[in-house]
Amino acid sequence: MEPRIISTKSAPQAIGPYSQAIQAGNLLFVSGQIALDPASGEVQKNDFAAQCHLVLNNLKAVLEAGGSSVSQLVKVQVYLKDMNRFQEFNGIYEEHMQGHKPARACVEVSRLPKDVDVEVDGIAICN
Repeated sequence: MEPRIISTKSAPQAIGPYSQAIQAGNLLFVSGQIALDPASGEVQKNDFAAQCHLVLNNLKAVLEAGGSSVSQLVKVQVYLKDMNRFQEFNGIYEEHMQGHKPARACVEVSRLPKDVDVEVDGIAICN
């Protein structure tokens, strides 16, 4: 089975030579999502909580475009510019996961694309 490229206008378009997601068999590999508004293409930079909600909404949109959902995530990778925001991120993340607890890693990084404060990618089961 050939990998299938997943693309949706409900999430920001890729800002480089990559796809929003790739489906391989029954797995969906979602590229890192940052705080880019899919409608305007503008970056949300001023409010950390707003960035987190936008990132997780973008992740959800790509999952759905690939025939999956947040409840089918099996692995999530979180990149934070400041690990002091870990608890704040966790609260917002919990809201979006609605009780689902995929395996996860969270690392602090020195810089992210477009100088945002958070990026999230994931692997999910898809239909």
